[in-house]
Amino acid sequence: MITIIPAIDIIDGKCVRLSQGDFATSKVYREDPVEVAKEFEAEGITRLHVVDLDGAKLGRVSNLAVLEKIVKATSLQIDFGGGIKTDSEIQQVVDAGVTFVSIGSMAVKDPETFNKWVQTFGPEKFFLGADVRDGKIAVSGWLEQTGIDAVEFIQEQMTKRISNVFCTDISKDGLLEGPSLTFYRHLLFACPGLRLVASGGVSSLEDIRQLNQLGCEGVIIGKAIYENKISLKELKEFL
Repeated sequence: MITIIPAIDIIDGKCVRLSQGDFATSKVYREDPVEVAKEFEAEGITRLHVVDLDGAKLGRVSNLAVLEKIVKATSLQIDFGGGIKTDSEIQQVVDAGVTFVSIGSMAVKDPETFNKWVQTFGPEKFFLGADVRDGKIAVSGWLEQTGIDAVEFIQEQMTKRISNVFCTDISKDGLLEGPSLTFYRHLLFACPGLRLVASGGVSSLEDIRQLNQLGCEGVIIGKAIYENKISLKELKEFL
């Protein structure tokens, strides 16, 4: 059964959402991400995707204190990312008690450093983010487009025993128009053994059912929950 993973995106310590990665579209949904996390847990959620959007934009971890509060207040399995650039930041996030460290841009822009982290902390500690626009990888909070083919990039990472990957189609993110089923189907076919978490565009229970049928390991849901397109009670079908 597919794992439901609500997203908490943080700017200035508050729970926000963007559309298509555009910081100008930032909308505050809740003032206290800790309370949001506790509400998710109370409804049976076990996983949480936490993104430090300030960190992603500035290139350094900026909301570690919020992460630490969520970890202390819940028993959720948490992945955390956004702006992680150094060994010490990886260690801080691990010490905070996360299940996974989410890495995206660094795996693309500085593969040597990422490889060193994988060797030091183990591949199972990382949740690799592949953000995709038109089949190509985007980095730096989606602000930079590369010419790197997304499927080839993930195939290469799997040779390093990285298997936990979340893939976001930026063109779908925050628009509530449905996920990129065709791309995910292609990706799963091209990458046997991939534990794929889909992200972006999910707007209905039917979207989740289709992703489950494709063989996705999990699905990250953000705006659909905050805009009440999908209720936490409806999600109990998958919990």
